[in-house]
Amino acid sequence: MRTDLFMTVIVMYCCMCSSIHAQISIHGKIVDIETNDPVIGANIRIDNSLAGCSTNSEGEFNINNLSSGKHTLSITHLSYEPLSITADNEQKELDIRMHESYMNIGQVVVTGTGTHHRMTDSPVPAAVITSKDLNNSGISTLDEALQKLTPSFSSMTNGMGTTLSLNGLPDNYFIFLLNGKRMSGDDTYSRINIQHVKRIEILNGASSALYGTNAIGGVINIISDDAKNAVSISSNTHYANKGRLVSSVNADIAEREFGSYTSYQRQEADSWQLSPFEEINNALKATNKIASSGFHSDNITQRFTFDPTDKLSFYLRGGYYNNKTSRPQDVYSYDMLHTTYSYGIGSKYMINKNTYITADYYADYFISTYCFFKDDAKNSALKGDEQVRKRTRFHDATIKGIFNVNSWNKISVGTEYMFDILKSQTDNINKESAYTIALFAQDEIRITRSLQALLGLRYLYHENFKNYATPNVALMYKLNHLNFRGSYATGFRTPTLSEMYATDIAKTIDRITIGNTNLKPEKSDYFSFNTEYTHSRFAVSVNLFYNKIRDMIDYNTIAQGDEASKQYGYKEVRQRDNIARARVKGISLSANGYIGAGFSINIGLSHLNTLDMATKKPIDKSIKNAATIGALWRHTWNKYQLNANITGRINSKRYSKTYGYAPAYQLWDLNTRYSFHLKSIILEPGAGIENLFNYIDDRPYNSNYATLSPGRSFYISFSIKFKS
Repeated sequence: MRTDLFMTVIVMYCCMCSSIHAQISIHGKIVDIETNDPVIGANIRIDNSLAGCSTNSEGEFNINNLSSGKHTLSITHLSYEPLSITADNEQKELDIRMHESYMNIGQVVVTGTGTHHRMTDSPVPAAVITSKDLNNSGISTLDEALQKLTPSFSSMTNGMGTTLSLNGLPDNYFIFLLNGKRMSGDDTYSRINIQHVKRIEILNGASSALYGTNAIGGVINIISDDAKNAVSISSNTHYANKGRLVSSVNADIAEREFGSYTSYQRQEADSWQLSPFEEINNALKATNKIASSGFHSDNITQRFTFDPTDKLSFYLRGGYYNNKTSRPQDVYSYDMLHTTYSYGIGSKYMINKNTYITADYYADYFISTYCFFKDDAKNSALKGDEQVRKRTRFHDATIKGIFNVNSWNKISVGTEYMFDILKSQTDNINKESAYTIALFAQDEIRITRSLQALLGLRYLYHENFKNYATPNVALMYKLNHLNFRGSYATGFRTPTLSEMYATDIAKTIDRITIGNTNLKPEKSDYFSFNTEYTHSRFAVSVNLFYNKIRDMIDYNTIAQGDEASKQYGYKEVRQRDNIARARVKGISLSANGYIGAGFSINIGLSHLNTLDMATKKPIDKSIKNAATIGALWRHTWNKYQLNANITGRINSKRYSKTYGYAPAYQLWDLNTRYSFHLKSIILEPGAGIENLFNYIDDRPYNSNYATLSPGRSFYISFSIKFKS
């Protein structure tokens, strides 16, 4: 028996060695067909392989570890038409020429289906923000990108901070992914280094069949820009008024089978007021309280890759993030410190050209701490004390397989295991945990050349809520340049451990809020219809949708007055319960086009009709109308390029059931960027003005602020990129 086993191992080893020794490399250069200038940053992917790379500053590329024989190269770039060519062993050096494209119609997306599709071919539509959009708009953070470049997002800001909303639903109803992997923790979108982002894919609407809990309102998938050049190093700095600094360094090194991708980002900001007054008992009184807290943060990520063949790849990644506020000591007694540690490991194996399997594990550790800089009797703390407010741990393991059964069926199947842990000193939670096991399957069916369908189902078992299933279905019909899409999807959200076990005490108003271990999952039904027209010079997309949410968790008053004081020691007692229902009806429109002479424009419009069915009022933190507008002019002189961009964000009133309505507003920015291409180095200084018309919401402290903008601000930026 041992001899047979030994011989089997020897045979497998010999086969692997034979495969490795038979490997070849493909080299080449990509240039603009009209100007003969190198095309920098073009992505090259080998069909039926995991291999790929991007071009350096000379337009050159080199792909190693390929098996001998013919290979089809799929080449894409944000500014050029997609291209496919075939190469074999005899072609030592490829000379490839690309046609410039006015529209990014060749963009590949993965979020809608979990598999790769060109945007115009995906049965589930996804909006995309590219790295070019981010650079042209002078964007420095993820939440800024989502609000300035798409009308679907809005934010609510008050003395406690900022909360994002997507299509009228707050951020606990949508999820963030990093390269398709779920993120966790309270500082999710603050941990994204926007200078290391290749694109942001936004999936509007329920998608729990594919992505599980919390995907009621949508999914945001951040795809990182991990260049597979021999060496790629970049440094980016952005500085604006009020001490707002964002600075990052990225270093990517790839050498044959091995790759290392390192990113560091530092962020800082001063505190500022919007008004020197606060309202107390209907009277204005002077205050030193701040609308926006100063802070500093550090964000480090590291990823290692090992690709022994073009059919097999491994990765190991880790991250560290901390964010500490810097609040005025004459007003406050403590700062907040948030710390996150994360790590992950995974692999991808292509069995044959029709089948590949992925396995991923990810862990996230989050700690929130009070750091007292003076005595605080309310919290029984002395100067120098640190009190851990909350600790969370999140583990996620996924195995997924993609099977191209035939030319008209692509099946995705997989299983996922999630495990949450919560500890909270302030809520007297020693340790609570819950696990979820899920099975999911999806079939992409090409019925005819013009008609395709998608069917999906996720079945899960939750430790506390037992069995649940979420289906989805989508249809897409292509007619020349027109796409018609219709879909139905269900969403669900399991109650968090905090909602089940935490106790919140508001001493100033003598109120206590208690958890509820009998909570049920929230559920939704989402319907949408999308029409899209694409042309070589412009594209228009219209999306109609309806989202109905059931068993929403809200506060239920269970005792008041003397009875509450006698039993709980507070005048009001609330408990979280599944007492609310809501619905969102909406229409969104996006249009972008190239006018000529270097000018292009883009417009996004969103109209929402939200309703909390219990109160007959809008959903908390929702807005009715929003618009984003952008106008770009670009011109190139030999090795120098100028980009001048105007962006605008227009918001209608935003509703808050606690504070009432925030006023309507509009913010306009002017951004300029100057690119100098010097062989292997690209220099890009930039300058601009944020909030051109100096809009400030200067109502008293802790109002439902329309925006926290401190007014007209000037910024400068500088980036240097090296690729070889």
